[in-house]
This record gives sequence, structure tokens and C-alpha cells, in this order.
Amino acid sequence: MKKVCIIYNFEKKIAKEIYKESIEYFNKRNIEVVAGDRSTEADFAVVIGGDGTLLRSFKHFIFRPEIYVIAINAGSLGFLTEIKKEKVFEEYDNFLAGSFKYEKRYILEIRINQKKYYALNEIVISKGGITSKVLRVKFSSDNEYMCTYKGDGVIISTPTGSTAYSMSAGGPIVKSNMKAMIITPLAPHNLNTRPIVISGEEKLQIQMEDTDRTGQIVVDGQVNTKVNSESIIDIEYSNMTLNLVIPKDRNYYSVLREKLKWGDNLC
Repeated sequence: MKKVCIIYNFEKKIAKEIYKESIEYFNKRNIEVVAGDRSTEADFAVVIGGDGTLLRSFKHFIFRPEIYVIAINAGSLGFLTEIKKEKVFEEYDNFLAGSFKYEKRYILEIRINQKKYYALNEIVISKGGITSKVLRVKFSSDNEYMCTYKGDGVIISTPTGSTAYSMSAGGPIVKSNMKAMIITPLAPHNLNTRPIVISGEEKLQIQMEDTDRTGQIVVDGQVNTKVNSESIIDIEYSNMTLNLVIPKDRNYYSVLREKLKWGDNLC
């Protein structure tokens, strides 16, 4: 018997309704539904909620390269959870028939003093609070000095996350199937300091330069860790990816137009 792991946002009424209807759908097709704590048993997965739900749950699935994740939008914007609630069962039918589209999404790995974390969207290095002093953050790539960012902090984003915090801070939109890193400074002290896109094959070494200042690292809005000048911080792409099922009729540029009004003449 096939098994599907379903993770949903129980705080959202729509997500609860889709969850109940999905259980009924899969039961009728002799597919066992398991919860997140049994994700290793599943043949495929369904995540129901907003982008935050997927960001909280994707780590259940990246350790198995053969598993596909169907992400259903029961939230508002839905850049990651692209499948609309009206199309849920149509996309289920397509998936079970083997007639579906998917994208591999690349995952950043950050090691802070040898402890590993994984990011689908972004890693943010920032000062501790609004009244804290500016940070000086030294960046090296493949052990060669890049630059020192002076300001409120820095965002290191994946292309998947380029339409999230990084974009709000002035970073570029990078197509989601590319393997690249977007480095976006937060309120830089030097106005000539601009975002940069670098190869996904590079490995970053990061150091806080001020011995008397403490910063924080936030990974996908979930993990919050304090760092200082003695912290050893390394960032690179993991070998793991997320196989994200996307709507069969989906076009990346149409998503930008729909979600961001990208390219529209708003004047």
C-alpha cells in the first residue's frame, strides 16, 4: 500500500477542510495517510497551508531524493505553495497518473560552530535589535576575501527566497530553478554597497569583525542563533534538494505577474 505524509496548518480553517477532504480522497484510492513524524515511511507528501507551513516542514523531505512534495496554498500570497485550493484534486489526479510537473529547489546549508541548519528561502545575519550598533560582517568566498558589509546585516538568499525578504530589501528576483546565491545588504552604511548574485558552487566563510558586538542569525524565520566574532560561520549549497510539484499549467513569469503585479502598467 502506498503512503502519503500530510502536514497542514491546523490554525487555518481552509487548511483543515482541505486536509479532511484529502484524507477521504486518498482513502478511496487505498493510500494510507501518515503524519509528519512518520514522513520516512511515505512515498510522497502533501503540505497544506501558506509558505510558512512549507518552510517549517520541508526538512522532513530533503533527506530522501526520491520523494515529491505537493504544496497546496491555503494562505494568502503562496509563492512556494503554488497549487490553488480549487485545483487540489485535479493535481492529485495528475500526480497519481504520473502526469505532473515539478522543480528541484536548492537548499542552503549553514554551519555555525559546526552545527548544521538548512534554508529553503534565506539566511539573515543581523544586529540584535533596533538600538544595537551596526555590524561589520566579513565575507570570503572559497577562502578568498570578498568584502566587509557594514550596516544592519546581510541576507544570503536562494533563488526560491529571492521573492521574499531579499526582494523587500532591494535584492533582485532570480528564477527559482537556478543554483545561485543572492547576497543583499540590510541598510548598508555605504550606499555603493549593492546586492550581488554569485555562483551556487561557491562556499562562503563569514566572520563578525567587531569583538564587542553580538549579532543573530535567523534561518528561514525559524531558527534564531546568537553569533559573535569567535563564531565560525560557513555557508554553501547542500547536496540535498526539494522536489516541489508545481501546477501543470504553471509558468514562472505568470506567477510573478499574478503575485507581484510584475511588469504591469500600474500608472
